[in-house]
Amino acid sequence: MTPQPTTPPTAEQILRLLQDAEVKFLRLQFTDILGTTKNVEVPKSQFAKALNGDVTFDGSAVEGFTRVEESDMLLRPDLSTFLIYPQFSREEGERGKVARLICDVTLPDGAPFEGDPRQVLKRQIARAQTLGFEMFVGTEPEFFLFERTSSGTGSTVTHDRAGYFDLAPIDKGERIRREITNKLVEMGFEIEAAHHEVAPGQHEIDFRYAPALETADRIATFKFVVKRVALEYGLLASFLPKPIPGVNGSGMHCHLSLFKGGVNAFADPAGEHGLSRTAEQFIAGLLDHAGSMAAITNPLVNSYKRLVPGFEAPVNVAWSTSNRSALIRIPAKRGNSTRAEVRMPDPSCNPYLALAVMLAAGLDGIEQKMEPAPAIQRNIFRMTVREKRHHRVKELPTDLREAVDELEKDDVIRRALGEHVLDHFVEAKRAEWREYSAAVHAWELERYLDLI
Repeated sequence: MTPQPTTPPTAEQILRLLQDAEVKFLRLQFTDILGTTKNVEVPKSQFAKALNGDVTFDGSAVEGFTRVEESDMLLRPDLSTFLIYPQFSREEGERGKVARLICDVTLPDGAPFEGDPRQVLKRQIARAQTLGFEMFVGTEPEFFLFERTSSGTGSTVTHDRAGYFDLAPIDKGERIRREITNKLVEMGFEIEAAHHEVAPGQHEIDFRYAPALETADRIATFKFVVKRVALEYGLLASFLPKPIPGVNGSGMHCHLSLFKGGVNAFADPAGEHGLSRTAEQFIAGLLDHAGSMAAITNPLVNSYKRLVPGFEAPVNVAWSTSNRSALIRIPAKRGNSTRAEVRMPDPSCNPYLALAVMLAAGLDGIEQKMEPAPAIQRNIFRMTVREKRHHRVKELPTDLREAVDELEKDDVIRRALGEHVLDHFVEAKRAEWREYSAAVHAWELERYLDLI
């Protein structure tokens, strides 16, 4: 069944909820182009002004937003995102309760700001609606828990040595995962599973699928809660894709499905693999644009340390119904649970931009009536170069520079992002690559210092 829509509260209802709950501060949250969550916090004397969308901020101080001479921005709250934060510590309880609203960023005249990542996703959602579709997304974000040093800074020393599905006492993260889960449930999340992942100190908490915008909002909230709870336990929670060499990195598999009139448009019992033509075309679009999407779904230099053979991370642009070596896997369930699992994204991505480009790619496949190559049921990691060529299997970019090059050549993904977001994103990532390339790394010193 598809989740049933709920009517968002009115500003007047939220004001009463804030008063009844004795909330002292309201956070107006938004996200910059690189995916960093930002907020403006207002006291209760400003609640009515905030709910009316009249709170301004300096856009020139936010990464990739605007020039100094065009700096004034407005935060227009999405009232459906209202929630009251649970208490994370005794100190917070003494300061009073805090609530949150996720906002769209607008210009002073109320027009949507084209550099707002949430608006980028909204544009693609509207595009899907013109075709009669709504995209639902379920995600599997992974993260590491690390010890902190005596000075409080982070390290890469994992808090346990456990592995996949291990139990306490080997799994020392069980209590923390439960605490995170409880906080998320208090905030309205429906948690489906929580467990230790493959690598030491690595964990995964899965929440129920939802419409694309709601899922993107929840990913941003989820990352905040994970980091906040870890801090209370004296640990560092990190969503870095590959913090430790030689072990599995952290991904964020995205389960995508399109619904039309309340029915899963990917399901067709008479189709090959139980998939509809819509599903096949959507998959073809994802595969066709995978190389250019990578810059958005895997946006760090470090992201490409995860995308290497041997650690269950996809490097092959192919799809399958039976193995996890392909970029896209079709899980076994059919009917309204039919979906495509896209395995390349990692949790460092901006969730709004990542879901926007995946939706744009899939819709392009539908509009262009693309045909995917046949599904590959073998382990692609064990195929020879010749076999890959025979099955039309390409590979993802091997580093951030290649990914940005691919992004700049793809008109579909460029249009989905819009000129403002594209230009600022590319500029930031080119600078990141130049800085990385000019740095001298420990590997180079260990490899060459005594030999040269």
